[in-house]
Amino acid sequence: MKSDSGLWLIGVGPGNVGLMSIDAIDIVKSCDYRFLEGYTALLPNEQEKKLEVLVGEYDKVMRKDVENPKSLLDLAKNSRVALMVVGDPLQATTHIDLQLRAAEKNVKCHVIHGISITTIVTGVVGLQSYRFGRQVTLTYPYGEYLATSPFELIVDNLDRDLHTLVFLDLDPSGMGEGVQKPMTPEKAVSVMKSSAEILKEDIIGWKIVLCSDMGTDKQCIRYGSLDDISEVNDGFIHCIIVPGRLDELEREALARWAL
Repeated sequence: MKSDSGLWLIGVGPGNVGLMSIDAIDIVKSCDYRFLEGYTALLPNEQEKKLEVLVGEYDKVMRKDVENPKSLLDLAKNSRVALMVVGDPLQATTHIDLQLRAAEKNVKCHVIHGISITTIVTGVVGLQSYRFGRQVTLTYPYGEYLATSPFELIVDNLDRDLHTLVFLDLDPSGMGEGVQKPMTPEKAVSVMKSSAEILKEDIIGWKIVLCSDMGTDKQCIRYGSLDDISEVNDGFIHCIIVPGRLDELEREALARWAL
């Protein structure tokens, strides 16, 4: 094993390669192999092209390459390997698992952190970060099956007067391969309404925050009813905040984004 070999998990930042740190750029450029992980989060197409100009050519890897990382770790035994991740590389448990697998194979694993979507969203929207409960991912229905557990976690946070950051699914197939399709606001609201109907929860009066293309020059925040948000048809990648009990400062902060 080369003394300078290993795996580097590199944070790209959300949505905009201009948010990468100088250290991150320098390390990726120095690596023998460069990969962009493309299933836990996405970069807009134009940003992927900018990334290649910035750090050099790279290949995209999907779910099977990261969850079964034999090829990556075999390369990293004798080469410098960069795995670039949109946002922060340790935001997803997938990459923590990858760290542990690298340790099992005696492969050095380094982390260069990036700005996470959590940091941007909770700060920019104006809700207190310490009042957020567990984060959830709202998933696509698979055939006739709809997972209601994400909605149950939202309700549990609300019962404790906590806000919920809700990530929207990127993968309608559930396989983590091929072309990803970010869930739209309309689909997200439909999934929430269907979940509420199954669980017999009343969400008619809910108001939510829609955060679109965060970290980019197209960043947009909107606050309104479920029906208001479902009518938003612009933007590429979205997440939602379901606010819990609001204090006076938070109420004023959200009023800036009201539809």
